[in-house]
Amino acid sequence: MSAARLTSPLRQPRTYIRAAFSILIATLTLWLCAALLPGLTILSWRDALGTAIAIAITNAIIWPLLIRFALPITVLTLGLAGLLLNGILVWAVLSTTDGLHVDSLGTSLLVAFLLTLANTVITGLLGIDDDDFYYRNIIRRAARRHADETLDEAVPGILFLEIDGLAEPVLRRAIRDGNVPTLARWIRADSHRLESWECDWSSQTSASQAGLLHGSNHDIPAFRWFEKETGRFIVSNHPRGAAEIERRASNGAGLLAGGGASRGNLVTGDAAHTSFTISALHVRATRGGDYYAYFANPYSVFRTFILALLDIGRELLASAQQLRRDVEPRVRRGFRYALLRAVTVVILRDISVQTVIADAYAGRPVLYATFVGYDEVAHHSGIERYDALDVLRGIDRSFSRIAHAAATSPRRYHLVVLSDHGQSQGPTFKQQFGTTLEEVVHEACGTDSIAHPYHEDEAWSHLSAAASELLAARGRVLRLAARPRESGDALLFGPGRDAAAGDEHAFDSEELKVLASGSLGLIYIGNAPGRLSLEEINERYPHLIPRLVAHPGIGFILVRSEDGEPLAIGKHGVHHLATGAIDGSDPLLPYGPNAAQHVLRTDGFPHVADIMLNAAYDEMTAEIGAFEELVGHHGGLGGEQMHPFVLFPRSFDFPSEEVVGSEQLHRVMIKWLEDLGHGAARPAPLARATGSP
Repeated sequence: MSAARLTSPLRQPRTYIRAAFSILIATLTLWLCAALLPGLTILSWRDALGTAIAIAITNAIIWPLLIRFALPITVLTLGLAGLLLNGILVWAVLSTTDGLHVDSLGTSLLVAFLLTLANTVITGLLGIDDDDFYYRNIIRRAARRHADETLDEAVPGILFLEIDGLAEPVLRRAIRDGNVPTLARWIRADSHRLESWECDWSSQTSASQAGLLHGSNHDIPAFRWFEKETGRFIVSNHPRGAAEIERRASNGAGLLAGGGASRGNLVTGDAAHTSFTISALHVRATRGGDYYAYFANPYSVFRTFILALLDIGRELLASAQQLRRDVEPRVRRGFRYALLRAVTVVILRDISVQTVIADAYAGRPVLYATFVGYDEVAHHSGIERYDALDVLRGIDRSFSRIAHAAATSPRRYHLVVLSDHGQSQGPTFKQQFGTTLEEVVHEACGTDSIAHPYHEDEAWSHLSAAASELLAARGRVLRLAARPRESGDALLFGPGRDAAAGDEHAFDSEELKVLASGSLGLIYIGNAPGRLSLEEINERYPHLIPRLVAHPGIGFILVRSEDGEPLAIGKHGVHHLATGAIDGSDPLLPYGPNAAQHVLRTDGFPHVADIMLNAAYDEMTAEIGAFEELVGHHGGLGGEQMHPFVLFPRSFDFPSEEVVGSEQLHRVMIKWLEDLGHGAARPAPLARATGSP
């Protein structure tokens, strides 16, 4: 949606159709419950219909009054109190309806659960909008109580909605094939325009979001890197690493400064309101009120639980089908991954949607929310496999719900949908060559003093953020979150939790550190501060660079000569980045016209590795392998990972020249805010921090 307003929900035919369909589902479900549950008796289908209508009216009239007083307790119990209260309401209806008998509150709770299950499954199968204007009205009233009265709601706001990891070419095909009907409708109605932009060599979330939200991604060479002067590993999705990235990138005037909201991001963008934002987990208090929207609906926890179970089953089926059909490339998936996937695809999405809706009703001037489900599934399934596109369809439906809610909010909103990077696909480095990058370095150098920190699934960080935030929300209700949260208050899960908790020096005694970020590899040699030159590397390990350059899975390496010249070296040539001179064949040619610009910029980062290397890109198949065990991946140059998108209202200006780098797109987005009238409310920028603390 752009600035166009929707009519009141009560005036929309779809509202009455949706209500009638819900009553029909409830009637059939009650009739079925009476046949299956010994504690429930219904004499006729007319009694079932009357009961379904009575439950709908009770939820529409009594629940909004009840939840105004019960919401803090509902948040405190993470929705369980809401389930109990709703069960009591259902019990009251069942107990007072003629032609019907229920024997206990427990049976009423089971009936409430089955009603939610039937409604969720059937509306999901038929693609019916599962939003409910009754609960939007509850959220609207609660949100206004949390609104900042100093905000000027006469100035239109922007809701930036990010689909993590979705490439612009993949989106165009999804529009063509009907996988994103909401976004397609905006484009075909000529309200929105779709453009591609190009991210940096480090084509991953921390580099892109630091640029998009703070206007600077300087010295973020990869998703994880090593800093010799301190002996620390920085991992972008660990709370300490994300906080350090933001400390260096922020100037106090980020995209969300001046009362904005950050939802599900890696960094805050200087937002006043945050949730599921990793950089803020242990440096600021969390507002429990951020979660009232989700818990205002008595069916939210039921619905999310049901959808999570369905998603687990969907993942196990998709994995089994890949094995049965011998789909290649593929990676091993298991039940633990299915649980993690349910967190990102269902739980975080459901809570985020309701929180974004509440932000719109509270009149936040600007919001940036990341939806991570597609990226997570594409990593393991493939970028355009059925289950990845199915997740994309779910995100598209969520955007439709947000658009309808935003159109009835007190502030006029524009919706912008974008991605921070794309994904490329291919068999992994290990699948192709039977060895890892670490093993290649080990064989070339003949030393066992090699560190290769564990590369945990990104979903663990999302789970950690969700658990930490929900725990903090409960603490808010109990008045325990009045003091700032320290680093020890963040809950950490997954194999990498020790490093996330602060064991950043676990590998600093090793001679070599080999790190991977998708198709980007980093090799640090020695522990003395400073970057080793090409000549110094050859003197220490004479076989290392020749072995890397000759390897069929490596497209080029970046090193610096002893005279300070940055060199991109491939199998058949050298690109002198400072001058543009090329000896032999240009190793950067397959990676696009801006490849040299990206590599040269990264060469100037203080913490660039002694050797940076990029996987080989096959132009014939458009495949590139990751140094991690991922089918779809991002982090380096090559393929669609470099080409995210931005979908914005046609009334917004967009540069006629190519937008290269997230910092440039940040300036475009800031200009959009200023054109809408946000300039006066935005703080003046401060000097950015540099280097380690």
